[in-house]
Amino acid sequence: MDKHLSKQSVEFSTFVELLRWRALQQPEQQAYTFLLDGEVEGSQLTYRELDRQARVIAALLQDNVARGERALLLYPSGLEFIAAFFGCLYAGIVAVPSYPPQHNRPMSRLQAIVADAQPTLALTTTQILSKKPHQFAHNSELNSIRWLATNNLIDSLENSWQEIGITNDSLAFLQYTSGSTTKPKGVMVSHGNILHNERLIQKGFEHTKQSVVVGWLPLFHDMGLIGNMLQPLYLGVPCILMSPVAFLQRPLRWLQAISRYKASTSGGPNFAYDLCVRKITHEPQMFLDLSSWEVAFNGAEPIRAETLEQFATAFAPYGFRREVFYPCYGMAETTLIVSGGSKTALPVLQTVQGTALQQNRVVPSAKGGVDAQTLVSCGQPLQDTQIVIANPATLTRCGDDEVGEIWVASASVAQGYWNRIVETEQAFQAYLKDTQEGPFLRTGDLGFLKSNELFVTGRLKDLIIIRGYNYYPQDIEWTVEQSHILLERTCGAAFSIDVAGAERLVVVQEVKRSYLKNLNVDEVTKAIRQAVAEKHELQVYAVLLLKTGTIPKTSSGKIQRHACRTGFLDGTLNVVGSSILEDSYSISVENENSLIRENLQAAEPEERLSLLKSYLQRQVAQILKVSLSQINLQHPLTTLGVDSLMAYELKSQIEDDLGVAIPMINFLQGYSITEIAIQLATVFPKVSTSFVEANANQLISHDCEEGEL
Repeated sequence: MDKHLSKQSVEFSTFVELLRWRALQQPEQQAYTFLLDGEVEGSQLTYRELDRQARVIAALLQDNVARGERALLLYPSGLEFIAAFFGCLYAGIVAVPSYPPQHNRPMSRLQAIVADAQPTLALTTTQILSKKPHQFAHNSELNSIRWLATNNLIDSLENSWQEIGITNDSLAFLQYTSGSTTKPKGVMVSHGNILHNERLIQKGFEHTKQSVVVGWLPLFHDMGLIGNMLQPLYLGVPCILMSPVAFLQRPLRWLQAISRYKASTSGGPNFAYDLCVRKITHEPQMFLDLSSWEVAFNGAEPIRAETLEQFATAFAPYGFRREVFYPCYGMAETTLIVSGGSKTALPVLQTVQGTALQQNRVVPSAKGGVDAQTLVSCGQPLQDTQIVIANPATLTRCGDDEVGEIWVASASVAQGYWNRIVETEQAFQAYLKDTQEGPFLRTGDLGFLKSNELFVTGRLKDLIIIRGYNYYPQDIEWTVEQSHILLERTCGAAFSIDVAGAERLVVVQEVKRSYLKNLNVDEVTKAIRQAVAEKHELQVYAVLLLKTGTIPKTSSGKIQRHACRTGFLDGTLNVVGSSILEDSYSISVENENSLIRENLQAAEPEERLSLLKSYLQRQVAQILKVSLSQINLQHPLTTLGVDSLMAYELKSQIEDDLGVAIPMINFLQGYSITEIAIQLATVFPKVSTSFVEANANQLISHDCEEGEL
């Protein structure tokens, strides 16, 4: 292993020192390259230029705010975020990364972050700043903050920067957990935490100075920030970035970037690999060379053995090797990574009895059995990290055949939650009751260790994890109960189930007694789906309306979500109405789609509208995996179950098939198939087939600024 990399964390006590050293020793090396549409090279940064921009921004900050204040970072995908992040570090300002506000989209989470972090200012681009008067006209929290654009600052400011005393223990940034929209918690991450975790990643991935990183994850997310943005700088190696939207619209772009730049490291949550399997068509003319890929990390959500097998099989002809998969485990509270495997070994699988696992027992089973469940190991504790499996009730160590809560001790464990003393003590200061070992971080995840391999089996609490993002059930339940007057307050439950290898959202909700006789099931379930899609950007797979007073509760009146889930699976809930998306779509649309453009061009206006409605109905049915009969042309897409990821898929398919562009907002703000068809019929004759390619950058920046995945 490269000698310099092995001693790097000893040489530097802060990331400011590290970047300053890179700027002196490797000034002209390309640090970051951003692909505008996931394909075309746009902006680039050398270490010298990044250092210069960081000093310019830091000088501005030092003139305007006191050291230790918080700065909200609100940037679209691009390299401006990176310069602003380091500008904060250089000035001793605590960075607060968040997703940029979007037109006509809920901002409750952003408002909650502002209320909790109490930032003095918000850093952003001139483009976003120009929208501020319109977007935040009625938002007192965001209006009270001073806003600064950092992408057009005067270069001479760099000489005004004053170096300050930052130490290993200095707070670098607040990473807000991707869970609750009402009370998100800011994880306090120090320079020492970052450096230690970057060393863990470097050791676990066996990185060298020849490594090349490609990434598409949002930089305000811990995996994107620590894994894709800071790890390459820690190593001093090239990093190629694209926006999450570019990947979601066309997953092939990710693999093409790996092939083009001969990347050694790239990855994402399990859903990213599944999306590639589902959306990439293998055509004879498609060129991909994935032989350079050495670490395909997979984390942030449950890892499916089926997904690994399907991806490996699909892309083996292009040089992908099964042993490249690198399942891992981590979270914001540990900066990022906790455990991982060997980059040259196949993923470790363990088949157990499913019913025993539900009872927190680990009982090996033969693969393929009726009750068999195959789990993917998240690797072993990395370097000096300690993992124990503790009984969450007795706070004692579990036996080898028991499932318990995963506790972690590591120098990567963050300092706690911002301004939350009690919650910090509960989560970050745990001790084993029998041995007094500690302190440990209580992760809230359930799992077990077998031959020192960590297997994650679920959540101690009821957190829902879909596509790598956390959703608190109480947030979804509140949205549901507010969606229709017929629904009983505080009498609903939200949880997830596994459907064909993917986590799907289920809602069960009591109906008020006075409405039971005249219940319009279709109206209520559509209202629930639309509210959840608009507020949380999630598809509700199943809605069950329950008889008043029958939802499982504890003796003290608390909803028993686990019992609701069990009742849903075994069919024992007292259901008065339901709506479940049937995975029944089987019509082949490939040949029909290939002819749609020329048919539209030849059609008269009335016929064109009819063709477009039929085309869109097929596309929505295909994405939702339901029959055409379930797709009503007049209902908003959100009530049909189209969530944010599906909306990106639908938008991308329309652009590919028709060569026209349509604003992303139309898919998420209550437009029906008929309304979208009318809009497409209006613009179709006026555009050329190369419209999307010619305007890719404009579309990404204006219509597709990403929120959370």
